Amino acid sequence: MVERYSREEMKSLWDMNAKYSAWLEVEKAVVKAWNEIGLIPDDDANKIVQNAKFDINRIDEIEAVTRHDLIAFTTSVSEFLGDESRWFHYGMTSSDTVDTAVALQMRDSLKIIIEDVKMLMESVKKRAEEHKYTLMVGRSHGIHGEPITFGLVLAVWYDELKRHLENLEQTMEVISVGQISGAMGNFAHAPIELEEIACKHLGLKPAPASNQVIQRDRYARLATALALLASSIEKFAVQVRHWQRTEVYEAEERFAKGQKGSSAMPHKRNPILTENITGLARIIRAYVTPAMENVALWHERDISHSSTERFWLPDSFITSDFMLHRFNNVISNLVVYPENMMKNLNQTGGLVFSQRVLLELPKKGVSREDAYRFVQRNAMKVWEEIQQGKPTVNENGDSLYLQYLLQDEDLKKSLSEDEIKELFNYDYYTRNVESIFKRVFNDK
Repeated sequence: MVERYSREEMKSLWDMNAKYSAWLEVEKAVVKAWNEIGLIPDDDANKIVQNAKFDINRIDEIEAVTRHDLIAFTTSVSEFLGDESRWFHYGMTSSDTVDTAVALQMRDSLKIIIEDVKMLMESVKKRAEEHKYTLMVGRSHGIHGEPITFGLVLAVWYDELKRHLENLEQTMEVISVGQISGAMGNFAHAPIELEEIACKHLGLKPAPASNQVIQRDRYARLATALALLASSIEKFAVQVRHWQRTEVYEAEERFAKGQKGSSAMPHKRNPILTENITGLARIIRAYVTPAMENVALWHERDISHSSTERFWLPDSFITSDFMLHRFNNVISNLVVYPENMMKNLNQTGGLVFSQRVLLELPKKGVSREDAYRFVQRNAMKVWEEIQQGKPTVNENGDSLYLQYLLQDEDLKKSLSEDEIKELFNYDYYTRNVESIFKRVFNDK
């Protein structure tokens, strides 16, 4: 299926026009705040708010000389104003503008990511309900364990996404702060009220304390939240990749009509979307390191953080947005093969019921040690027989493991034939699915 998603919405929040537009929004908010406090006359404030604009090409020209992007910006804006330009950027330092503007960009971008997660949760929930009772084998260490359902696998994913959603919403509170506190953060040239009023206009909270920058532990919190989310999406993607392996083939990415899998082997149907997601997750996690290292700036500030943030902030958001949409496409269109799931579940000739047999014997007075010995020795025979190609089921429909257990004299002393056969019942493993679903999907 061709993905219809375009990254333009997220990308537009991080291009140069968006950057300077955010700067201008902050500067105008401060002008309004100064006006409310009583410093800037109404006429001058109105002229700035109505007429202030910028020219990106002109900013580039000025910056080539000044080697200072904020000064180039304020100079460009001033060229669109008259005498009232003397109030533009009044009492502020560069980071007041830049960091508060980045807070706006992070906030608006995180809103998109949060909506993406909600979208994915709905898709996962829909498929979970669809396959609530679709039996499959559970695996630990990659080895068959016990029967589960495909719906339960997806319920785990949904629950994990709920935690990410909560984390992202909490992170939103952490990053949605601004500062208009001056060169060293001491409000020497502007009253605290200025910051409070300006931030209110912008829909931000004022940072309770700042120096020359908004503290980078807030940014690191964002980086780790996105990295954690990416790691879970990768986890889900790796599961899909395993299910699509030829030897497993329990589910696969939808293979569209006309799609090609290999230039050399026409038969190939590869899990390219989930492999792509695995790679993207590595990139998003890689940005945690510079974000963490940006926390330790010299004294009240340096600009060692600035160069890294020009990369990792937009790239983390754009990549996360893309990855979430891509995986939503995968799960929404995932082709599931219940018959193959059941085939694999039966592949080990009934060994998946070993624990149930083990737990039944102590009820009959058998010690744990003896019960384990009885159950395991028969299980080991089955492993050997399977490797030699012996059928896993006989003409009566009895699994190979059941056949051995019914012949075990020690076992027969404690369990009747009917009692042993009753232990080989898949319904036993699905009896709590409904209760689990209520715990996971009860959104009230």
